[in-house]
Amino acid sequence: MGEAELGVSYVLPLRWAEGGPIEELSVYLRSIAEVTDEILVVDGSPAPFFAEHAAALDGVARHLAPDPDLDFRMGKVNGVLTGVRKCANELVVLADDDVRYSPTMLRRAVGLLAEAELVRPQNYFDELPWHARWDTARSLLNRVFTADPTFPVGDFPGTLALRRSALLTVGGYDGDALFENLELMRTIHAAGGRVATPLDLYVPRQPPSTAHFLSQRVRQAYDDFAVPPRIGAFLAVAPLVARSARRGRARRLLAGALVSIFVAEIGRRRAGGATRFPLSASLLAPVWIAERSLCAWLALAAKLRGGVPYGERRLELSATPMRRLRCRHAGVLAGPRAEHPSGAVRHYFASWSTSTTAIARGVPKRLRRAKKRLKMPS
Repeated sequence: MGEAELGVSYVLPLRWAEGGPIEELSVYLRSIAEVTDEILVVDGSPAPFFAEHAAALDGVARHLAPDPDLDFRMGKVNGVLTGVRKCANELVVLADDDVRYSPTMLRRAVGLLAEAELVRPQNYFDELPWHARWDTARSLLNRVFTADPTFPVGDFPGTLALRRSALLTVGGYDGDALFENLELMRTIHAAGGRVATPLDLYVPRQPPSTAHFLSQRVRQAYDDFAVPPRIGAFLAVAPLVARSARRGRARRLLAGALVSIFVAEIGRRRAGGATRFPLSASLLAPVWIAERSLCAWLALAAKLRGGVPYGERRLELSATPMRRLRCRHAGVLAGPRAEHPSGAVRHYFASWSTSTTAIARGVPKRLRRAKKRLKMPS
């Protein structure tokens, strides 16, 4: 069967402890029905809301509960694995409830599965309250460098496209890992699957509430324990900044801030991103780094107490190391479809020169003068 003949399933894991915008979600799902063969909403919400959701989604999606034999600490993974088990098609799009594909975006994500076992799009916020701009700085820096050896460039989105057979062949992934999307990506890659990172496949998502954003700060910092160089760097930032401030080295601090803005701006302009990401997000890069550094220390304290709080539990595992996943899954997906590396590394180095040249031409004159005063190399 050719790629064009394979059906598409859209799987949306849902768990709302309180009432949510189910009617708006229903309207969205209707808007993508033309490019999917089935839509599954796997709902782990409490009974009263489950019934409400079932009524609102009637005729729009298959509405079902997670399989009872799945009891991972990350409830989202229970929904994902149930959906992949129950769906009827080989090509599957997994998406959080705040992700909003257009039919064109969905077609492209699915089309890329002709050359990969998993596709990771690039999310961006379709509305920009202050905390969305703040969090966008993280995405911009990740578009340049993540510090993860396997996935050195690209964000970690709330949606992935994958081949159902690949996930079933590896036996799923560990739903007790906090950084669950990285866990899934690593599992497929460790088994020999190709992971595509199209930096220009932009998929909007709705920003969280301010309260939800604030509640996630330490938990998201805890994710970085999955990438030791990354958590090590963030743990080092706060002491270095404090030491420089204590010794009156303002120029060093300013230089570091300018470098972070410069790197974020490279990420913003890469692959046409300037049309999706605001300039203010690049300017907020130093603030985001400072926040992540402070939260990294709080995450370390949580780790020493047995893990980061998640609901009524503590989660200790951020993500399984690649070496362990390779021992467990090596060669499972090996064959004519598999290759190493995934392609992200090649894209990274191929686009570096173009991105740095473009950003250098666009640096405001005042930043150039600041660099000169600080005697920073051009």
